[in-house]
Amino acid sequence: MPNNSSQRAITTGSPLAPARETRVNIQQLNGIALRGLLPMFDKDAQLFCYKLIRDGSAMRREGISPRYTAMTLLGLHQLETADVPLPFNMQAIVDTLIKQSEWVDNIGDIGLLLWLCAVTFPDRLETIVNQFGVKQVLGGLRERNTMELAWFLAGLAHHALAPSGRLSNLTDQAIETFHLLRKNQGESGIFGHVGRNHSIAGVIRGRIGSFADQIYPIYALVKASQAYPIENAAERALDCALTICQAQGSNGQWWWHYDSCTGRVVGRYPVYSVHQHGMGPMGLLALGEALKSDFDPWIYKGLQWVNGDNELDQDMRDAETSVIWRCIQCKDYQRYLHTAYAVLMRREDAASHPSLYPLHECRPYELGWLLYSFGDRGLQ
Repeated sequence: MPNNSSQRAITTGSPLAPARETRVNIQQLNGIALRGLLPMFDKDAQLFCYKLIRDGSAMRREGISPRYTAMTLLGLHQLETADVPLPFNMQAIVDTLIKQSEWVDNIGDIGLLLWLCAVTFPDRLETIVNQFGVKQVLGGLRERNTMELAWFLAGLAHHALAPSGRLSNLTDQAIETFHLLRKNQGESGIFGHVGRNHSIAGVIRGRIGSFADQIYPIYALVKASQAYPIENAAERALDCALTICQAQGSNGQWWWHYDSCTGRVVGRYPVYSVHQHGMGPMGLLALGEALKSDFDPWIYKGLQWVNGDNELDQDMRDAETSVIWRCIQCKDYQRYLHTAYAVLMRREDAASHPSLYPLHECRPYELGWLLYSFGDRGLQ
């Protein structure tokens, strides 16, 4: 794969870079996230819910999600580093995740647990390594799911970077995971959703990747480059980052689906708020710090979409309920038709979509990733 980083530089003055804006109050967003997480916590289960949805004039909590809980705790820990007192017992929640481990059903979940323990309670790391057979788990891998591989690689990297005593050496597992993840990346830098196989579904899913399939590998590859002797890991992250930055919408949108063969956007909607305020910044801030490069123009343009500089001119923050609404979307059948047409015709998805509307729900991991990106900046 050609190294695009030698051809496209990330600097504020680059033609690729949008104008820098600073009309985003990060501390205010952090405050919304912390307040919004309070009604999402199930005290009896000691876990965060699956989602909070608007039901008439009230908000209703649905389900519980250990996976979302792990992501949320990563963000809360970042807020804690800014000396913000937390209304949650972090240790008790982590204990619940480890003891009630039937929710762990793929290598991605194991990676999230490693990642979480490495940054919160590193003394639990070897428990995770032994309990889930981390040294052997890749042997039974059937599907090269990009997102799960990225979570696992991020967990391995944080395990290696953890400020702890004697830990298992997981270098071989990290290098193998890197190679599996690399096979899912196209020449444009874009990752497909899974490894390709010869079925029709396998070809399509191996070719098309979501924004999550791009940003989690960016973050994981950066951390792996800092933790292990893996050549070109950061450069591969940069190749992907440059492609999605070049594709960013005029209102700062991080689009939903990309073609790993061409690098084109093949599905614009939904545009998810968490990509704008949490996951996008998470990956680009880590990459920028590692490479001494400036991704702030793209990050802040994406954040302004949340503030109301978007297709609907609607502020996605809701002060009354302390949530950030999940996304702006169109009807499913329209979305699928647009994506299928773009892939078949090898074109970009249409720039405009009819019947866009906001989805009035919020999930705890969305606020968690916001805090993971910006929590160390504290509250207003």
